[in-house]
Amino acid sequence: MALGCFSVSLSVKDITKSIEFYTGLGFEMFHDNSEHGYCILKDGTTVLGLFQGMFEGNILTFNPGWDKDAQPLDGFEDVRSIQARLLAAGVEVAQPTDPEGEGIGHIVLSDPDCNAIMFDQHVPKPA
Repeated sequence: MALGCFSVSLSVKDITKSIEFYTGLGFEMFHDNSEHGYCILKDGTTVLGLFQGMFEGNILTFNPGWDKDAQPLDGFEDVRSIQARLLAAGVEVAQPTDPEGEGIGHIVLSDPDCNAIMFDQHVPKPA
């Protein structure tokens, strides 16, 4: 199963300091929207999102429909299909998406250690 591009989404207190820290480690700015409280950094195939004031805790994020460069994939498993498969397996989805939807959507669940996992789809359902 291909879950899409993987990244770690960090909740940060000061996005400017966090950008400085992570670029010092070798990450490069991929998408800068820091004036709105978030940005995406990359180091090779490693993707790191920094988010100030948007959520508590850190999130493991999968983006169905995107490759590592946030480019749409031709074929992928839609977030609604992932949700249906997880529910059928008995996994609790804390924040479900509309199972009848066809556009973008996201679901959030927790692993057994209460780590948040988000499937955040930014492209329409494949035909």
